[in-house]
Amino acid sequence: MTDTMTLWRPTGPEELALVEASGWREWPPRLPEQPIFYPVLDEDYAIRIARDWNVPASGAGYVTRFEVEAGFAVRYPVRQAGGRTILELWVPAEELPEFNRHIVGRIEVVHEFRDA
Repeated sequence: MTDTMTLWRPTGPEELALVEASGWREWPPRLPEQPIFYPVLDEDYAIRIARDWNVPASGAGYVTRFEVEAGFAVRYPVRQAGGRTILELWVPAEELPEFNRHIVGRIEVVHEFRDA
């Protein structure tokens, strides 16, 4: 059995639709203005982003959870984006196809937030 690392990704409806179109197996390519793919290491941080940023920006926010091979994930730096638990894994956009190949299982939606 492969050791895995659990990651969360806050996302809006457009990105989530692309994940669903992949069969819940991969993240879509980044847009030109998105040089980094940054899943987060803390579920509470992902919830705050989905609820407080994605909902106002697009009317809905989702928190996804997925597993990636731990031995592969260590190649990417963990960045602290604020407080002690605000940690992100920084994956360069050009390496996202390779990162996707190391996802174990499916990407799943674990929280959903909507505009009131």
